[in-house]
Amino acid sequence: MRNKGIQKIYQEVASSYELVNHVLTFGLDIHWRHKAVREAVKHAGSRWLDVCSGTGELAQKFAKAAGTHTSVSVYALDFSYPMLRRAKSKKGLANVKFTLADVSLLPFPDNTFDLIGISFATRNLNPSQEALLRYLKEFHRILKPGGVFINLETSQPRLKFIRRLFHLYVKIMVYPIGKLFSGSESGYRYLSYTIPRFYNSQDFTDLLKKTGFQTVREKKMFLGVAAIHKAFK
Repeated sequence: MRNKGIQKIYQEVASSYELVNHVLTFGLDIHWRHKAVREAVKHAGSRWLDVCSGTGELAQKFAKAAGTHTSVSVYALDFSYPMLRRAKSKKGLANVKFTLADVSLLPFPDNTFDLIGISFATRNLNPSQEALLRYLKEFHRILKPGGVFINLETSQPRLKFIRRLFHLYVKIMVYPIGKLFSGSESGYRYLSYTIPRFYNSQDFTDLLKKTGFQTVREKKMFLGVAAIHKAFK
C-alpha cells in the first residue's frame, strides 16, 4: 500500500484539484489529455483502464472516445474515495466501472486490458526508482499482449535554461496557488516537490523498456515540461 500520507493529501485537495491544475497549466493539461487519448485509442481494443484516475478527467475522455461503441468497457481506479466520489458525479461517466484500490496490487488478472492510461499521477508512484518499476510492472502485467500503456506526466526540458525557468515557476507558483485554492498546505508542498524530481522523457522511456515494454514512443509537450509516452506490451 502506498504511503498513507499521500492518500491523506488527495483527500484534502479533492475538491479543488482540477481547478488548480487548470490554473497552473493555463489550461494546457486539458489539451494534453486530449492528445494523450487520441494517441491511445488508435490502438483501442475493448477494455480500457484509467489508473490513478483521481477525479476522472482521463476516464471522462476515454468514455467520450468510446462513444456509443457497446463493445468498449471503460474502467477507472484510484485509492482515494473522495477523488472517485467526485469522478462518479461527472457527466459522461455513468457507464464507467469504478474501482477503489491501490496500484501496488491491482485487482485484475494478467492480460485483462487493451489500454491503460495515467495522467499526472506517475510522480506519486516514484518514492524510489525501484518502487516505480514495481508499479510499472503491475501495469504491464494486466495489459494484454499487444496492449498499450499511455503515460501523460510532467517532464524535464532538455535545455538547461528552460528547465531552470520551469523549476522556478514550480517553486514560486505551485505551492502558493495550490494552498490558496485548496487550503491544503502539505498537499501542494508535496506536489511542488515531486515535479522537478521526476524523470526526463528519455529516462522514463528507458524505465518503461526495463519494465518489459517492447516499443516506446515519446512526445514532448510545451518545450518539454510534459511528455506523453506510448508503450506497447
